[in-house]
Amino acid sequence: MIRRETLELVRSRLTRFDSVALVGPRQVGKTTLARKIADEWTPGARYLDLENPMDRRLLDDPVAYLSSHAGQLIVLDEIQRVPELFQVLRGQIDERRRMGDRGGKFLILGSASMDLLRQTSESLAGRISYVELGSLSAREVVLAGEDGKFEVSSPLDRLWLQGGFPLSYLCDNASDSLQWRLDFIQTYLERDVPQFGLQVATEQLARFWRMLANDQGELFNAERFARSLGVSGHTIKRYLDILDKLLLVRILEPWYTNTGKRLVKSPRPFIRDSGILHALLNLRTMDDVRSHSVVGKSWEGFVIENLISVSNGRARAYFYRTSAGAEADLILEFAPGKCWAIEVKLSSAPTVDRGFHNAADDVGAERRILVHKGKERFPMRGGIEAMPLLEAMNEVSAAVQGGYT
Repeated sequence: MIRRETLELVRSRLTRFDSVALVGPRQVGKTTLARKIADEWTPGARYLDLENPMDRRLLDDPVAYLSSHAGQLIVLDEIQRVPELFQVLRGQIDERRRMGDRGGKFLILGSASMDLLRQTSESLAGRISYVELGSLSAREVVLAGEDGKFEVSSPLDRLWLQGGFPLSYLCDNASDSLQWRLDFIQTYLERDVPQFGLQVATEQLARFWRMLANDQGELFNAERFARSLGVSGHTIKRYLDILDKLLLVRILEPWYTNTGKRLVKSPRPFIRDSGILHALLNLRTMDDVRSHSVVGKSWEGFVIENLISVSNGRARAYFYRTSAGAEADLILEFAPGKCWAIEVKLSSAPTVDRGFHNAADDVGAERRILVHKGKERFPMRGGIEAMPLLEAMNEVSAAVQGGYT
């Protein structure tokens, strides 16, 4: 079993907050993680799947049910299906506070973004902490070890090809993994998007999703997509917003500060999970990925997602680009005035042009890091530290845990 690093973070938050919301796309492992916490919780826990009619029936009188299990951990899975529960939870938390009972906790699971969940949980302001669970990370799969049964032997390459949804990553062969991801995409389009009350033409959204995959990491131009799909620019922005809210796309915003530079202001969307990206493009093998024009942006998105995952929400992510050619793939801002400039290269013998140095100078970066596909760490001219992905993840994690923020 692959141990999720988020496990300890959720446990820690539960000791400090009355309720914790664990958010992430479907099939990413939220339920498995929550059940593990519940199984070990003292003095006991109750798990309710709100997509299950029998479990929902237990909450016909939610106040009575929750009151009867005061002092325990209550896990509410897919809570976005019953949004009226948030007001009930507020009453329960406030009543327990008045009674001096801080032992009972609520762990809320949702398959939508923090922003979307916050819209329905405003009544819990000051009473809830949000944690995001993403795909399996490079560090998690490497630490889990290797048993040699998989078609793609390198855990890092397998993760890049098949993505980090556990059931996709753990498939014995790439063909079964691809089929799982294709089914996942179809299910999201046909079932999950409508369940969130998001009214959209399924086939149009599917076409947009595939087009976005071909444009991985490029500057977003809504009008260009609109012309191709025969819809308005407003509709295209709505499609992107839907995929963002469902945690399937990351919209990397441009760094903006008053430097007097002519900065690029369009965002760069990335399909978050590399396996989903490759499925949308019908890339079945590592050879398919390496020979496709998206390979560089695929690796870049994979690296960016892994670096963001270990920041635990304590670093803001941007990119930087000016009309004069200054450019950095990723800017991680840990606190005002504390940021790193990061460049991503697929080559194991990378080079960096002057544009990256200019970008690092413009943002006042305290560190300049180049993440490459090789295995060695080495210094480069201009104060750049070149390193493999795992070492870069460790650096970001250490900065966050060491109070750099």
